[in-house]
Amino acid sequence: MSKNIILASASPSRKRILESIGINPRIVVSGVDEETPELLALKPADLVIALAILKAHTVYNEDPEISNTLIIGCDSTFEFEGESLGKPMTPENAIARCQQLSGKSGYLHTGHCVIDTDQGIEVADISTSKVTFAHMSDQEIINYVGTGEPLGVAGGFTLDGHSAPFISHIEGDPSGIIGLSLPTLRKITINLGLEWSEVVPVGATL
Repeated sequence: MSKNIILASASPSRKRILESIGINPRIVVSGVDEETPELLALKPADLVIALAILKAHTVYNEDPEISNTLIIGCDSTFEFEGESLGKPMTPENAIARCQQLSGKSGYLHTGHCVIDTDQGIEVADISTSKVTFAHMSDQEIINYVGTGEPLGVAGGFTLDGHSAPFISHIEGDPSGIIGLSLPTLRKITINLGLEWSEVVPVGATL
């Protein structure tokens, strides 16, 4: 019997990734404050793991008696020159971010935490990919920011949206860059002692 899946995230991209392999997750937004001083003091890779764990546990604690369920918490950030570049939030910040990244490379970290409610255990892991941007003209940057897309996504870009033409090269897992690494999710499933078929409905994938 396949596990029920709860995605502790409001991200449409993460939901679409799961749906692409036949998983129809229930969305429960954690409401975790991602801007606390303690979290922001962490290194980028440590930050996404901490937030993924915090999100998954926050949702689990709302219904600790839930059974036959995997709760998936994720968080992403873009590391550039050692600093974590989160969501720009404003057009001004997004324009400055694009100018900063134009023609350069950085690392997209996505942290994952999966809780198996039946076993009462969790596994956390991270997916990291190198992302290289093409040189962007001022007008291209203005037009891109005008779509509104970069304001609420880590690093101010997505691999599956308006910024895709400006990403010239990636090294790593594309789904991890979008927000939920399917190879990492499968590895976590195995580390939990489960079969991948217990996560993906039978017949949904090869």
